[in-house]
Amino acid sequence: MKSTLLTSLAFSPLVLAIALQSQAETVELDKVTVSADFRNSEVQDLAEAVTVVGEQQIEQRSSDHLEAVLSYVPNVNFSSGSSRARYYQVRGIGERSQFIDPVNPSVGLMIDGIDMTGLGGSAALFDVQQVEVLRGPQGTRFGANALAGLINIQSKAPTKETEGYIQAEFGTYNTHSQQGAISGSISDNVKGRLAVSSLQSEGYMENVHLDKTNTNNIDEVFARGKLAAQMNENTDLAFSYFYADIDNGYDAFSLDNNRNTYSDEPGVDAQESHAFVVDLSHKLSNALTLETSLTTAKSDVEYSYDEDWAFGQYTWLSDDPVYQPDPCDTTQGPCLADTDGYSSFDQYLRNYQRNSFDLRLLSGQEGRIFSDSTDWVAGVYMIQRDEELTRNYTYDPQYKSELIATSLSVYAELGSQLTANTRLIYGVRAEQWRNDFENTLNTDSDETENLWGGKITLENMLSNQHLAYVSLARGYKPGGANSADVLTEEERVFDTELNNTFEMGLKSSLLQDKLQTAITTFIIQRKDQQVKQYFTELRDDNSYKFHDYIGNASEGRNQGIEFESSWQFLPSMRWDLVLGYLDTEFVDYEFSAQDDDNPTAVISQDGRAQAQAPEYSFATALINNLSDEFTLTIESEGKDSYFFSDNHDEKSLEYVLWHARLTWQKHNYSLALYGRNLTAKEQQVRGFSFPNDPRDGYSNTRWTQSGEPRLVGIEGRYNF
Repeated sequence: MKSTLLTSLAFSPLVLAIALQSQAETVELDKVTVSADFRNSEVQDLAEAVTVVGEQQIEQRSSDHLEAVLSYVPNVNFSSGSSRARYYQVRGIGERSQFIDPVNPSVGLMIDGIDMTGLGGSAALFDVQQVEVLRGPQGTRFGANALAGLINIQSKAPTKETEGYIQAEFGTYNTHSQQGAISGSISDNVKGRLAVSSLQSEGYMENVHLDKTNTNNIDEVFARGKLAAQMNENTDLAFSYFYADIDNGYDAFSLDNNRNTYSDEPGVDAQESHAFVVDLSHKLSNALTLETSLTTAKSDVEYSYDEDWAFGQYTWLSDDPVYQPDPCDTTQGPCLADTDGYSSFDQYLRNYQRNSFDLRLLSGQEGRIFSDSTDWVAGVYMIQRDEELTRNYTYDPQYKSELIATSLSVYAELGSQLTANTRLIYGVRAEQWRNDFENTLNTDSDETENLWGGKITLENMLSNQHLAYVSLARGYKPGGANSADVLTEEERVFDTELNNTFEMGLKSSLLQDKLQTAITTFIIQRKDQQVKQYFTELRDDNSYKFHDYIGNASEGRNQGIEFESSWQFLPSMRWDLVLGYLDTEFVDYEFSAQDDDNPTAVISQDGRAQAQAPEYSFATALINNLSDEFTLTIESEGKDSYFFSDNHDEKSLEYVLWHARLTWQKHNYSLALYGRNLTAKEQQVRGFSFPNDPRDGYSNTRWTQSGEPRLVGIEGRYNF
């Protein structure tokens, strides 16, 4: 991986040489504000590891979904096993999938202040101002759903002046999209914005059995509406609505481990969401401001797949183990007799309802305490999550469950100016979490936990150009009960996971603000680390039934280094670079590997790296304004190999991808030609190891889901 990393950064000496030989004009990089903080803060002034992916970066990657831009963030990964990335990992921590049991995610996902955690398909990037990724436990701000970090997507706000755009895209795999937005004043004190987007693609798989190229297709429609009203000089009221209509196919795994599938019942990855948020900010006085946020979101989700990945009877060539249509084409060679294999379909129908209320008080200039040296925030937060599941599975009776999770939190954060250059920020959150779970297996549970987390940070302005900080944070994720009725009483319960993170960082603005850098090092101790486990049960037809459940490892350790830089080394050229190094391991973790031949087998994973945690990752981009009208962007990203799961040893392949985009812009018009994964590098976004192929007698086999192939397209846009 080291050699590929150096190769991918090969243009960096050229960049340096040009910069050293040039007397560039003074060009400052744009100031970037983080909205996920209690108070809007510039990213270089925020004493924590946070990355902001701006509108320009989203456009230069021709990104339509969050997963396309996560390489801009060090030590962040995603898992697929669906049509879109649904779950994310920060510094090696995060879930990878969801089947029967409810999930308490480790990485939160917020869209315009609405909690869409666990619904990653919602993370479309149309009309988005920026994506903010906060790394490390967010125990004070966000509580239980941000053990490892938080992803906050902020769409564009309404404007006073009338503006908008329309955009269209056409690309390979019959990809086409349309989007547009209009914004402006509705009255003297009310502004509004409306944006819509539609994306269709045949997808990157071909179903040989059904002779179709769209069984793993993308079909998505999104809409956003925003209103912002200034009620008076002290009061602002904002309203947002978010709509998602996702009707994607799911036919992503092949018994030949390629892009040709044989399923006779392709699956579905669909979602319909309606979400609302109302925000109120009222300045009570120069000493105090009141902020409230009320949200509600309803989502109906279907996730289904052909479990056997094939059609009911199998016929194949004796000298070429590739599935053939039935009857077998004897011109290709001799055929073996038809063999009966198992056939099953698995469908998960989930209904989500989430309602939350957040009320906080923020000190103003005259509201500081402790001799006017300390700003403060205090608030209360309530959320109720209702999740209903209906599972229809070939081998089992219909299964139903309902989870009602209720949380009540109080939190406070203070920032004390100790000296002219030194500041101490300290906060705490106390949360009561209740899980009320019932199902048709009569494995009901009702648990209540009192949890707490927080953070303390010491920051120092070493000079006007350098901010150094050190912090200690505690995050938490509630425990719960597994639903499987075949588990022992001990296995049915899993404990709360705690995350203690020590972090040091240095943020710098150099060369007259043309170069901005951030370097972070961290050490994480995970106590009672929650680990997804499973075991298999052999049926009479040689198929396997999977039993998923969550257990605990005694401890996990994660540590690493992150580097980010953005250098405007010429008025017409900028170089961005992101590097991540991550070292993870389990401590005192073992799991059952029982099967019919060895029902008491136990495997120890002590010292093994955790899943979805590549040791190296990077992204780099060179943005060159060739003229007033043409801009060329060349990008590269890569990851080291990593384990797909904590329960088997299959790993992804390391990869390096190359992207490019050429944009022409004149007046209000722009036209762009883009290419992603230009070298058609194979990448794997999900992987398993289990028996599923009758051709080899159902032996244990490695299976992978391929990521994006080479994609080429053209975009046109008109701004008004």
